[in-house]
Amino acid sequence: MFAKFESTKIYTALFMLVVTIVVLFFHSPFLIFSVLGILFIIGFIEAYKLYVKQTAGILFISLAVISWLSMYALESMEFIFVVLVVLASIQSYTKRGSIQQAMPFIYPAIPFCFLYFLYIDYSIFALVWLVVIVALTDSFAYFGGRSFGGKFFANKVFCQTSPNKTKEGVLIGVLVSTFISTIVGLGLCGFFSALFISFVVSVASVFGDLYESYLKRRADVKDSGSLFPGHGGVLDRLDGYFFGGIILYFLLNVLKG
Repeated sequence: MFAKFESTKIYTALFMLVVTIVVLFFHSPFLIFSVLGILFIIGFIEAYKLYVKQTAGILFISLAVISWLSMYALESMEFIFVVLVVLASIQSYTKRGSIQQAMPFIYPAIPFCFLYFLYIDYSIFALVWLVVIVALTDSFAYFGGRSFGGKFFANKVFCQTSPNKTKEGVLIGVLVSTFISTIVGLGLCGFFSALFISFVVSVASVFGDLYESYLKRRADVKDSGSLFPGHGGVLDRLDGYFFGGIILYFLLNVLKG
């Protein structure tokens, strides 16, 4: 049974790797927008279930779709904030609903927008850089934790969804990712800037993973979804990219300014 699970996990990982490479190689604004859009809607539904502990209704899913389409049409994420204002107004007036229902319009909606604008404003190289940073951080943190063990990176309750996330593993993951990713970052900035950005984004990705683990523990579930057999859902796969993408976009903007 365990061997079958591991095989499924490996095949799924290879499939995701191939798809990622194909999308990055044949990239275009519409392709990136479409792929991210599909993942966003699925991730939105997963997040709603984590926050509210029930399935999102057609109204909220429709608002999510409209929000994503408006971002493409307006080249801005402003409509998402309009949705948040409307939801807050309705809830305060009717005294119905909860804050949790609005949370998916913050996470993962805003991080997904940052991923799209990272591509639009800084080219495919920025997305490749982000993928390398987060993938190396996650991989070496995992193997570092298995090899050297040590203390849990955070409260043990949060780490139960990722039992090999240790302080030693995270340190190894961040350091290895920083030095290798710096080379990739040279396509967008100088050495020391690439080194600094790689380090900060790597650290941010760790906390992105931790935040999603926190949400799952609150909802008392192992995975956010089941889209990727052996790997969980969209949020399980992209959590580090959410925090990392926002920080990378911010730091590139600061550097540009």
